[in-house]
Amino acid sequence: MLPNIYAILRQNATVLSLVSTRIYRHGSAPQNVEKPYITWFMVFGMPELQISGTPDSDMDTIQVDIWSDTDQGVESLAYAARTAFDNAGYAARIVQDLREAETRIYRISLEVDIIQSR
Repeated sequence: MLPNIYAILRQNATVLSLVSTRIYRHGSAPQNVEKPYITWFMVFGMPELQISGTPDSDMDTIQVDIWSDTDQGVESLAYAARTAFDNAGYAARIVQDLREAETRIYRISLEVDIIQSR
C-alpha cells in the first residue's frame, strides 16, 4: 500500500536533474510551481488474496503525470520516469499524451502496476 514513488523516481539521475524535489502526491502540485514537475496518485490498490491466510502482498496501480512547458521537455522527463520504473522492476504504460486546453501545459501520463510485499 502506498509505494514510495518519490524514491523510485529520484533514483534516476535525469529525473533528479530535471525536477529535483518537484514530485507531488495526490495528483496536484502547488499553484505556480516551476516546470517541469511530476504528480502522482493511486488509481487503485488490491490485496493479493489467498485462501490460506492474510494477504502477503498488494498490487497497486499508480498514475504518474509528467508536466512541462515544452513538448520536448515532457518527452524527455517521461522517458526518464519510465526508465526509473523499469530499473525498479515495474513496467510503465502511457495512458495520456496531451496538451492541457486552458494552461497549454504538456502532459504525459503513465500507469504503473506495483506489487509489493506487506
